[in-house]
Amino acid sequence: MNWLVVAAAALQLLDLNGRPVDPFQTTADTKAVVFLFTATDCPISNRYAPEVQRLYREFASKGVRFWLVYPNPSEGADAIRIHEKSFGYPADALRDPKQQLVKLAKATVTPEAAVFVITPRGGRLVYHGRIDDRIVDLGLERPAPTVHDLDEALTAVIAGKPVARPVTQAVGCFIADFAR
Repeated sequence: MNWLVVAAAALQLLDLNGRPVDPFQTTADTKAVVFLFTATDCPISNRYAPEVQRLYREFASKGVRFWLVYPNPSEGADAIRIHEKSFGYPADALRDPKQQLVKLAKATVTPEAAVFVITPRGGRLVYHGRIDDRIVDLGLERPAPTVHDLDEALTAVIAGKPVARPVTQAVGCFIADFAR
């Protein structure tokens, strides 16, 4: 599959202080960047907070950079800070009010993950989709996931292998296209 390569410095998002950030600017030991699209008012996203914490603990020390991405332009920095603190998110947050990263990562719902492998030219999208298969459909949830898609994708990336399932269907709260 021919995945999109994002040129370095081609994308600028906003941090919680309103400053532009290039989310692909990383240290030399960074192997991948994970974008976790979320929303303060999405109950499905909020249910995934413990799994996001676990993934961060497992992979951040192995060269994976995590970002929480808030695509709704009406979610202000103060609300996002409260959300991060309330749910114990360890990753830094970015706002994507123009939904540039949403489009680049092909995200449609929250929660949804996008994994980019870092290359000399920027980042290459190698996975996008669900965190795991716990949520089967809106209102239908398994007691526990049977497939850990994001974990498997990150394990493959760390091992230098291709991601076995590069695209999965995430279930969650629809990301409205506010950027039209």
